[in-house]
Amino acid sequence: MIIAPNIILKKGKLLAALTLLTASNLFAQELNNPVATHYLADNPFVLSPTYAGIGDNIRIRVNGFSQWVGIKDAPQNQALYADFRVFEQSGLGITAYNDKNGFTRQTGAKLTFAHHIILDYPSRQYLSFGLSYNFNNFRVDVDKIKYQQLFNDRYTSNDNFDVGLLYRNKSFWVNFNASNLLNKDIKNFFKEEPNLLRYYQVYTGYTYKSYRDSKVEIEPSAYYQHYESDGRSFLDINAKLRYLDNQRTGYVWLGATYRMLLDQPFKPLTIGPMVGIKKGGFYAGYSYQITTNELSSYNSGTHMITLGWDFFQGLSNCPCTQSSLAVD
Repeated sequence: MIIAPNIILKKGKLLAALTLLTASNLFAQELNNPVATHYLADNPFVLSPTYAGIGDNIRIRVNGFSQWVGIKDAPQNQALYADFRVFEQSGLGITAYNDKNGFTRQTGAKLTFAHHIILDYPSRQYLSFGLSYNFNNFRVDVDKIKYQQLFNDRYTSNDNFDVGLLYRNKSFWVNFNASNLLNKDIKNFFKEEPNLLRYYQVYTGYTYKSYRDSKVEIEPSAYYQHYESDGRSFLDINAKLRYLDNQRTGYVWLGATYRMLLDQPFKPLTIGPMVGIKKGGFYAGYSYQITTNELSSYNSGTHMITLGWDFFQGLSNCPCTQSSLAVD
């Protein structure tokens, strides 16, 4: 998982500390494909259903990350994202993911619909609405836990929904999202198991060009997430520098991210660089995150790779398909 609590690790007690760490992160994991920095790999569809169909093509992204490399049974995640246009002003999307965290496993999928409308054509203002249906299977492999007194794997399957609203004005955007609107089914777990998994997200940013035909774009952005049940909140502060090629059919970019808990703004959870390239319809990106808490002594950081393909440019003539991430 992405958010790690501030656990004091002492020599000879790493296993116990990691056990507590995993237990405290199960709540953040369930019914949620964990958000690392893969939304910054030119794939904001990771965050919200409102982005389905923006870009006027079929977009496929494959993502994988390994967290805390060097620690046994550390979190691993693989995910597939695809979205495309339907009709003139709508989009469909699908997400499938597999997540492993210690003795827990979850697999899931999302089906997404989004609709985009023009608020004002001359000023390029657009409003998008999105809805996702989520199916998730969460499981605890108790037979792999030594010295345990539990029998039979603990598992549950849940349905849920996400809703989102996206406003775009030229190169500015702000997105609001509410995820896991329904409570979790906990009949196969202890009564103390939390069933409120609802959380809220805000993603905003701006793509800045020094002049109209500039090949250089600077893109600051911020991503905020708040969990309703316990009031936890974190914030990503990001910056990207994109350089377009002469034909404006591709680009290379560099970036950096800083993730923190809002009640500890000067104690980052993770920091790290990012790099990516797009050429024609192919995309590749890589990010590295340094863990800044006590776990940093036991791992070499978190690595993430994104590969992508874009097909069939020009599925719609509506200007609401335009994206600040697209190369014209």
